[in-house]
Amino acid sequence: MSDDLVVVGRVGKPHGVDGSFFVEGASDAPERFAKGASLLVDGAAAEIVVSKRGAGGRPVIKLDRPVARGAALAVRRDELPDPAEDTYYVFQLVGLAVEEEGGRPLGTVIEVENGPANDTLELDSGLLLPLVESCVLDVDTGAGRIVVARGFADAE
Repeated sequence: MSDDLVVVGRVGKPHGVDGSFFVEGASDAPERFAKGASLLVDGAAAEIVVSKRGAGGRPVIKLDRPVARGAALAVRRDELPDPAEDTYYVFQLVGLAVEEEGGRPLGTVIEVENGPANDTLELDSGLLLPLVESCVLDVDTGAGRIVVARGFADAE
């Protein structure tokens, strides 16, 4: 997938017999899956022609053309609204270096996992850090780093 595209969900299991499907891993922006909205599937534009909520409140949509189950649903990065203060898109955090206050390097973010209580930063070193205010002291996307409080990583 191109670096200028951001995945906002995947084509999930069918819902009914009209071509509608559940959106798996849907973005938290419900307007992204509204009737009339456009998404990119395999790099080609597709328009949402049906939009509703299924079991558990998950989005169920139908596109103006058939798509394969598991296909990524994406939008162009420059179409995303700016995140609110002290919030970030996952793609902004992946690849950032993480260091403990005082400068000890801990690794690089490879994934942001959704947890039941809070999200977690997964580092290439195997370390998992909670994405909470008491742990994450500073995120500087411009400098490419995250500073975390002492006590969340084992001592060397």
